[in-house]
Amino acid sequence: MAGPPSPATGERTIDVAAVIERQRLNGFVVRLVAISWLVTFFDGFDMLVLSFLAPYIRGQFAIDPVQLGRLFGIGTMGAMFGGFAFGWLGDRWGRRPMIILSVLAFGLSSIALAFAGSFEALMALRFANGVALGGLMPLAWALNIEYVPARYRATVVTLIMMGYTIGGAIAGPLTVWLAPRFGWHSIFLLSGLVTLPLVALLCWLLPESARFLAVKRRSPRRIAHALNAIEPGLGAGAHDRFLVLDEKAGAAPRDRFRVASLFDGALRTTTPLLWIAYIGSSLAIYFKTSWGPILFEEVGFTRAEAAYIASVTSVGGALAGLALMRFTDRAGPIAIALLPVLAVPALLLMGIAPLAKPGFASLSLLSMMMIGGAHFGMHSIAGMFYPSAIRANGAGWATSIAKIGSIAAPLLGGYLLAANLPPRHLFVLLSLAPAACAVALVLLGRTYLRRDRRSLRPCP
Repeated sequence: MAGPPSPATGERTIDVAAVIERQRLNGFVVRLVAISWLVTFFDGFDMLVLSFLAPYIRGQFAIDPVQLGRLFGIGTMGAMFGGFAFGWLGDRWGRRPMIILSVLAFGLSSIALAFAGSFEALMALRFANGVALGGLMPLAWALNIEYVPARYRATVVTLIMMGYTIGGAIAGPLTVWLAPRFGWHSIFLLSGLVTLPLVALLCWLLPESARFLAVKRRSPRRIAHALNAIEPGLGAGAHDRFLVLDEKAGAAPRDRFRVASLFDGALRTTTPLLWIAYIGSSLAIYFKTSWGPILFEEVGFTRAEAAYIASVTSVGGALAGLALMRFTDRAGPIAIALLPVLAVPALLLMGIAPLAKPGFASLSLLSMMMIGGAHFGMHSIAGMFYPSAIRANGAGWATSIAKIGSIAAPLLGGYLLAANLPPRHLFVLLSLAPAACAVALVLLGRTYLRRDRRSLRPCP
């Protein structure tokens, strides 16, 4: 919506939110989603490749399962700190510069990992790599959420996260192909060298959020450029006044973030339930991505078979997430709860039933589809409940708190394997994580549906 120009100055008042909400599919948003997809592809590859390299690293450094669990966990711990830090920086300085910095940092740290000569160096560099990786996704979600209509937000985040999953899925076959020939170092080196040119592409094409700039009252020229790309006939200019009328009046412009902001009003219930669901989802997904290839070897699969099964199950999770996205846009968190509910009996059968290898692989695919699809759903709603002034912080805190589950998963697996617990029994214990996620999502969905129609919608 644009108000009439001022007779004295020619200045118009333009509602940034209204322009974004009424847009049709256009090249500007398609390009943004495509760039974000590419960024998360490399993020997913870097984050998940370690689980496929673990058997090679374990052999070279002669480490036990507990040490290997610590190596998995240290990267996730870094990602937790990265989510906090980059979320705060993203809400203070902008989504664009922090996304570019994150990509540059994880490209350089991947190259450094290729030259790690000791287990201690590997631990330190993996932590630094995790910090860079953990900051990226919440910023990418925030930027895209702030450029698409509310009715498509879960869909767009899910499409972007397809990049993360496909990147992680490719890590398996690529490791099987390259690591036996050139060593595990070559995978990290290749990842870093391919990632760095992406920094130049982002500097050229990645926009800053028009919502963010308007809320912070910065750079009207850049706001006008973005809105004219979304709506070519708008004719916005740097002299116009840009507002975000669907934000709370007190939400901006505030540069000093307070954690208490995440619990204001309706967020008092939403934020804790979101965190609990995210912890359960993250514990389940990271247990299977970290220990999946090794556990498959333990129950009788070859190393190559284990890598391919893990990759296929990751793609299955992405497909489940795609099937879910339109329902999430319409029904909210309650639509996501069905998937972890279905994962529980599949995991119990994997741990208890005397299954042959084909049956075990089939149930693994089914359970991972449900766990992965639920995790996609969590990503799609993580930033949608928060206003623009704190959206990167809201998504960053949610993903960082979720790392409690992500860190616990590999450590727990390491200690349980070291205690000589039968590998299959670990899947029985794992079923508790999606069960907790499902309960929190049901409660979150009920809270969501109890609000009146104005407050029922996530914050724009």
